[in-house]
Amino acid sequence: MTVMSRRTVTAVLFMSLAVASVGARGADFTGVWKGTMETQMGAVENTITIEPGPALAGKVQLATYEGRIEKGKVDGDTIAFEITIEPGTIAYAGTVKGDEMTLEVTGTRGDKMALVAKRQK
Repeated sequence: MTVMSRRTVTAVLFMSLAVASVGARGADFTGVWKGTMETQMGAVENTITIEPGPALAGKVQLATYEGRIEKGKVDGDTIAFEITIEPGTIAYAGTVKGDEMTLEVTGTRGDKMALVAKRQK
């Protein structure tokens, strides 16, 4: 193999890996998302901050609690993650379309709540 063809093969492999990475991650979820969900305690504001990078990372501010995003998964426009706060673990799962995230939130006691969060601009 010549030097030129090795460079070409390396470039093609690099581009293939970059495309595979974007495809696995799906849509760009980076940014600050805000929404309110109804709980048994009343309306609770959620602020979800998703940091740029190859893995789903960031934090969620939920009323007076804050937790880091854990076990983040993205597949196309589907997103799922958990946070751990003082009362326990809360799971978020749903879809993202444009600047709107529609999530089902499972509380620390297994209760299910709906959350629609909008990306802040």
